[in-house]
Parts: sequence; C-alpha cells; structure tokens
Amino acid sequence: MDGAPSRVLHIRKLPGEVTETEVIALGLPFGKVTNILMLKGKNQAFLELATEEAAITMVNYYSAVTPHLRNQPIYIQYSNHKELKTDNTLNQRAQAVLQAVTAVQATNAPISGTTVSESAVTPAQSPVLRIIIDNMYYPVTLDVLHQIFSKFGAVLKIITFTKNNQFQALLQFGDPVNAQQAKQALDGQNIYNACCTLRIDFSKLVNLNVKYNNDKSRDYTRPDLPSGDGQPTLDPAIAAAFAKETSLLGLPVAAVPGALSPLAIPNAAAAAAAAAAGRVGMPGVSPGGNTVLLVSNLNEEMVTPQSLFTLFGVYGDVQRVKILYNKKDSALIQMADGNQSQLAMSHLNGQKMYGKIIRVTLSKHQTVQLPREGLDDQGLTKDFGNSPLHRFKKPGSKNFQNIFPPSATLHLSNIPPSVAEEDLRTLFANTGGTVKAFKFFQRDHKMALLQMSTVEEAIQALIDLHNYNLGESHHLRVSFSKSTI
Repeated sequence: MDGAPSRVLHIRKLPGEVTETEVIALGLPFGKVTNILMLKGKNQAFLELATEEAAITMVNYYSAVTPHLRNQPIYIQYSNHKELKTDNTLNQRAQAVLQAVTAVQATNAPISGTTVSESAVTPAQSPVLRIIIDNMYYPVTLDVLHQIFSKFGAVLKIITFTKNNQFQALLQFGDPVNAQQAKQALDGQNIYNACCTLRIDFSKLVNLNVKYNNDKSRDYTRPDLPSGDGQPTLDPAIAAAFAKETSLLGLPVAAVPGALSPLAIPNAAAAAAAAAAGRVGMPGVSPGGNTVLLVSNLNEEMVTPQSLFTLFGVYGDVQRVKILYNKKDSALIQMADGNQSQLAMSHLNGQKMYGKIIRVTLSKHQTVQLPREGLDDQGLTKDFGNSPLHRFKKPGSKNFQNIFPPSATLHLSNIPPSVAEEDLRTLFANTGGTVKAFKFFQRDHKMALLQMSTVEEAIQALIDLHNYNLGESHHLRVSFSKSTI
C-alpha cells in the first residue's frame, strides 16, 4: 500500500469477466464513488472516490482484509493520479453504470435538512430504520451496527431487542437521507461471510426514546443517561467522545411501543464490533478473538464443569472448564474459537442458571490451565477436548444453522420409536419445571418440540437431559428452538 494517499485507487488482478458495478461496489461502503476507468485487457481499474479521506479508509480497511471479487483476491493501492480524467466517449458505459448506482443511492431521498413539519413523514422519509438480522450464526451487537451504519452518517440512537426469537434493532440517523442511503447500500448484505444478513425497512417512528445507555440501547446524543438494570455505565471519556461526534436533531418524540430496554439481548460489545468494523459482506472473514470466557455469579452449590459444558456447548465446542478454587461462583470456559466465545457470551450473559443470573465476559486468559499431574483439585477442572458431544466439530455442520437464543421451547431429536409423548413429558417435568406443550414433527417422529413455562426452566431441562440415554442406544439431543408451539 505504498505511495502518497490519493482519492484515485489503482486496482489490480481483477478477474476477466468482472463488471463496473462490482468494482464500484468495493468503494461504496466507504463513501461516494465519483469515477471509474476499467482497463479490461490488463485486468486493472482505477476508482475515484469523492474524498481522499474515503480512499484512505478504504485502503486501510482492505490492507487488513484482502478484498475478493468472484472468489479471487484483488489488490488495491493509491494511484499516482490525483483525479481521473476519462474520455467520456470511451467511457460511456462506465459513466452510465456510475450514474445508475448514484441515482439509486439518491432516489426517494428527501432534501436534506427539511424539518418534519414541512414534509409529512411517510415511511420512506423516516430517519429511523428497522433492522432484522437473518442467519445470525455469529453475534451482532449494538456496537457492530453502530460501526457499519455510521459510514452513512451520524447515528444518533440505537435500540436492540429480540422479537419472535429474532434479533432486531431500531436505528436513528440524524438525517433521513442517510437512512435512505444506508438502506439502499446494506439491505440484503451479509455482515460476516455467508451469514448475518441485514433486512432493512423504514420504521413508522420518526424518533426513538432511549432510556438507558447499555449494550441493548444507546442514545449517542445523551452520554449522561443511566445504564439501567445493573449494567456498567459508559466510561465518562467514551461518553464525552460520543457527545462530540454526534449532531443533535430535534424531532417530535414518538415513544417506542413497549419497554424495549430490559430484554435479554446479546452483549458482546467491543470485541465483536472490532471484528466486524466495516465488514459488510466481505468474503473469507472470520472474527478471531479470545476463546476463554469468565462466567460469574454462578450458583456454587449446584454448578459443575459438566453442567457448564452442556449449556455453553449449545453455542460452541467447549474445550475446558475450570471452576475457580477460591471463588467457586466463577468459572473459566475455553471454547474452540473466538466466534464461539462471542456467541456464547452474547446468548448466555444475563440468563438464569440454577436460579442465579449469570454474567459472561471475555477473560484475559488465553487458555485454561489443567491441574498438574497427581494434583486433585476436587474435580473443579475438566478437559473436554476429546468429548464425543461437541456439536460443531464437522465443518459445515447443520448445527451452525440452528443456533438460537435460550428460549422456553426446546427442539428434541434422536427420539427412538418406542418413546411416546407421555414419557417425554414426564422426563422433562422431572427437571423441576412445567411442560406447557408438546408436538412431534409430522414428517419425522425422531424429532419434537417441547415447551417449558419459562426460559429458565428450559435451560435447566437442557442441562439435565441433553445426551440423556433413552435406551436402544439413542441419546436425546436437546437445543433451543426459534419456533413456538
């Protein structure tokens, strides 16, 4: 990436059949693309961005993450040209594509700065977007959303919540034009490779009313807000930075229906944000990060390495568990990779296990140490490295597609033909909860849905009965479900 910065970038090693649109798309997340010149015979192109700053962001980003077009790596560097002078007759096709892309970005965008009273707010002009995330195999957090959407303008407020077992967010820009551009550019894009697809609509609300600044909701214009239920408040320095970077926009308040703040939502804050910074649909990217989690506020009378292995095993392959010898309400859990620890943290932090709300954070440890040979640590440390119960060992395993937040409804599979509904209802009622509903899958009696009366009861039942031996060498498999009965 040598050479002095320039708003013109030189792109090399393009696959032969690549189109102008694909090359322009490389630059769109970083700012407005103002010109393009394709050198078809040489498999090269020049891309001009509106500002040098946008070009620098783009080059810095792609120096950390190799860009791919049509599954081939391509190379981007600053050009010696300071601007592109293109002969318009030769370059008509490229200019047409560029105009089309720019027009798409600008359509329906109301004139910047109109006040709400002047322009009756139709859904297309709200500065608030409703975002649903499909195929959420990795956690997506408020910070990730802030980072991705900030490319399009000042993000003032975000509220995240889970509805119908789907992670959703409401995100308010300072200006409806920015909301329009973000929706155009991001709707249908994947945040990570092949997953976490953004589905974006305009919200009917024109203003969000945020009560707390924490990992579920944030008002970047009001760093002074409390954090609500026992969440650590924002560091004052960070708060000041937020206040500085946002511009205020007075809009009539439409309170958000229902109290959205205290719902149980992923909170894998900064680490996932760093992993996803600008990572919109970039192929071949996997967020790395710390594999060891620190779990605290455990019920020390009840908890065992095995119960932690089973619960955390829903979100990744647990390698080792250590309950701390002199602080038995805390444990270290080592997952197979950073994605899995993010996933477990975002789904299990704030859930109830054995009657206590557990806290899950990333640990500073890189690995969990096993006790030295011959030392008995009362069975507090267990190595599960070779466990046959890992759900995600096989690459591309179906289990990756069935990762859901803890829910009252459980998905059961591997049920032998001789076991009836009554047997399963009794078995699950014995875990200390109430079975509210049960239904075998129509096509396949090996599988069923079973609903407990609370999420906490379902967590308990999963810990007690996942891998339970139902006879005929069938071991029951239990996971959380996104369906309800």
